[in-house]
Amino acid sequence: VDNGSGAEPLTITGLFSASASVAAPAPGSDTYKGWLFKWTNYLKGYQRRWFVLSNGLLSYYRTQAEMAHTCRGTINLATAHIDTEDACNIVLSSGGRTYHLKASTEVERQRWVTALELAKAKAIHDSGDEEPTSQSDRSEIQGTLKILVSKLDDLSTCNDLIAKHGAALQRSLSELEALKVPVEGGEKIKAVNERATLFRITSNAMINACRDFLDLAETHSRRWQRALQYEREQRTHLEETIEQLAKQHNSLERAWREAPTLVSSTPSAPTTNKGETDCLPHKEEASDEDEDTEYFDAMEDSPAFITVTATESTQHRLVSAGHLIDRYRQEGWKELQPRRQRRTHIPDKPNYSLNLWSIMKNCIGKELSKIPMPVNFNEPLSMLQRLTEDLEYHELLDKAARCESSLEQMCLVAAFTVSAYSTTVHRTAKPFNPLLGETYELDRLEEFGYRSLCEQVSHHPPAAAHHVISQRGWTLWQEITVASKFRGKYLSIMPLGVIHLQFHSSGNHYVWRKVTSTVHNIIVGKLWIDQSGDIEIVNHRTKETCQLKFSPYSYFSRDVPRKVTGVVADSGGQAHYILSGTWDEKMESAKIIHSSRGGSGSEGKQKTVYQTLSPKLLWKKYPLPKNAENMYYFSALALTLNEPEEGVGLTDSRLRPDQRLMEDGRWDEANSEKQRLEEKQRAVRRRREAEASDALDEGREYEGYQPLWFHQRRDSVTGEINFVYKGGYWEAKERQDWSKCPNIF
Repeated sequence: VDNGSGAEPLTITGLFSASASVAAPAPGSDTYKGWLFKWTNYLKGYQRRWFVLSNGLLSYYRTQAEMAHTCRGTINLATAHIDTEDACNIVLSSGGRTYHLKASTEVERQRWVTALELAKAKAIHDSGDEEPTSQSDRSEIQGTLKILVSKLDDLSTCNDLIAKHGAALQRSLSELEALKVPVEGGEKIKAVNERATLFRITSNAMINACRDFLDLAETHSRRWQRALQYEREQRTHLEETIEQLAKQHNSLERAWREAPTLVSSTPSAPTTNKGETDCLPHKEEASDEDEDTEYFDAMEDSPAFITVTATESTQHRLVSAGHLIDRYRQEGWKELQPRRQRRTHIPDKPNYSLNLWSIMKNCIGKELSKIPMPVNFNEPLSMLQRLTEDLEYHELLDKAARCESSLEQMCLVAAFTVSAYSTTVHRTAKPFNPLLGETYELDRLEEFGYRSLCEQVSHHPPAAAHHVISQRGWTLWQEITVASKFRGKYLSIMPLGVIHLQFHSSGNHYVWRKVTSTVHNIIVGKLWIDQSGDIEIVNHRTKETCQLKFSPYSYFSRDVPRKVTGVVADSGGQAHYILSGTWDEKMESAKIIHSSRGGSGSEGKQKTVYQTLSPKLLWKKYPLPKNAENMYYFSALALTLNEPEEGVGLTDSRLRPDQRLMEDGRWDEANSEKQRLEEKQRAVRRRREAEASDALDEGREYEGYQPLWFHQRRDSVTGEINFVYKGGYWEAKERQDWSKCPNIF
């Protein structure tokens, strides 16, 4: 770019001019070297490292001398995401590995970013990873390019005119200065004014053209960035799916080799070491000894601990995608069949305003479920559907069912427990309170191998029973009663009840309870939700436990918000795994290989120091759908929960009229319908109470309300009496016989 000053034009080579810490590349070379600061751990912070960018790979060393023998880590830029946090920071992430880098100056940071982007573009081009666009996409891109070329031509024309009129204006001004005769001076001044006017008009035209060009470029740039990010996420998801399928294939192959009926006719095959990686997803780690240490703060009301990560020597092999696809074609598995297309959007939320304080000021200290609330504070889902959302990450239980180690299984169960809260981070609206006898089914048998049924079994106190059975080796059931109190500044939601999970093959029976949810800034400010408390997960068959702690948010805490930590221990109390993460993003596990007693913490408690292997990713939250902020922040699963389906029970939440009207954006009609349904429910309750009173006067027994698909039984594990599924629903659906269903809508 020629700046018109007579200086040498700025080129890419000039951009990489040598500085105190960055070495310039040789002409025509793809290599770029220099010092950067790399984040290692909370103990050592940023450490100076020598980085080398060559052939699309960014590698780093402790010193320049190490280039000959020891590379500390490498990232392939073809699949990397490059981000800039602030003036001097660079964040590189690829395949589960993240580098946090810092340059000495902003100029140096920009040189590195430019070099990395160029290297990434060249690596993508050389590897042929660019996928051909569709015909419509190409047409749209070509149309956009034509518009951009047209705008560039306008800018070029304006530039020529400005140069021409500017030169003429300069000459006129020079002549004006040389004049002495007043008459001629008046004529020249008039000429100067005319030329100045022409110059101003042309300048305005150029400014308008520049503005149009900038607006168009920014709009399409944002669109292309979103499209690129979506494609990256889809590719990552596909890679994870291929890895999971490969592990399933390995498990099937081992099961076939070990089958008793085939031993005599099958040649002996080398045995494979069934390690933790068969159950826990593998996360690549950089081979940097600086990153081998991680520290966790002590957990309150549980053994305090510090973890020290040790390098892991095991290597993991994946089956090639081509071979895997061939095997799946031979097996003809159902998972490869086309699945039903579920909806991906609902009508946008209307912009209704309502004075919350006028409704809530008289409700302080009361049970929220007893307060008539307009739909303006709701989301178009019932509590039964929200309860079903716990199954969004059901694949964690599918993986757990295949685990041979009960401790590894416990890690996945704990991750599933935490994942149930990930949908709540933006969901500040309350679900509809179900009517007594209301049900909700979620039949995903063909797609994911499970069926779920919920029923509202009690109205005061409100209680829902839930039962899920999966063909992939597990059954989950729970009875949840939600107690909620409005405290003035915040709302506390306390789920009461026990969750049971049993795996069919091993008989492992896990039991846990939910933590307290708190909605802050009810009256003033932006609503936000926090989860706090402890969860104890117990495997009643082996007596193994997992202690999870959800740390409440504190403005003064240095911890990351929404932090969750945990320890998995055997029946003797010996810790085997450390869990860490956040309930709105991800959870990881690290296997303990050594423990020792450490020094006292800040509160005088003695800490246990755990030396662990590198952490493994257990669970990561799915990204929200596009336009989620206008669709109540629903996840991809939540968007499908209220989708109309044929053949469901007559009491199903999908058929609830006020909820359907709200989803369609007809809130005034929804409020009227909600009042009608609640009054109908109150009338039925008054009639039932009258019948009970008459039976008492006549000395007869009165059974009272009984749920349709659940009945009360004493649990053999906890000793508590709760509602469990008694069967019959799916058989009734098969026959389409809903004669037993009450008319509640």
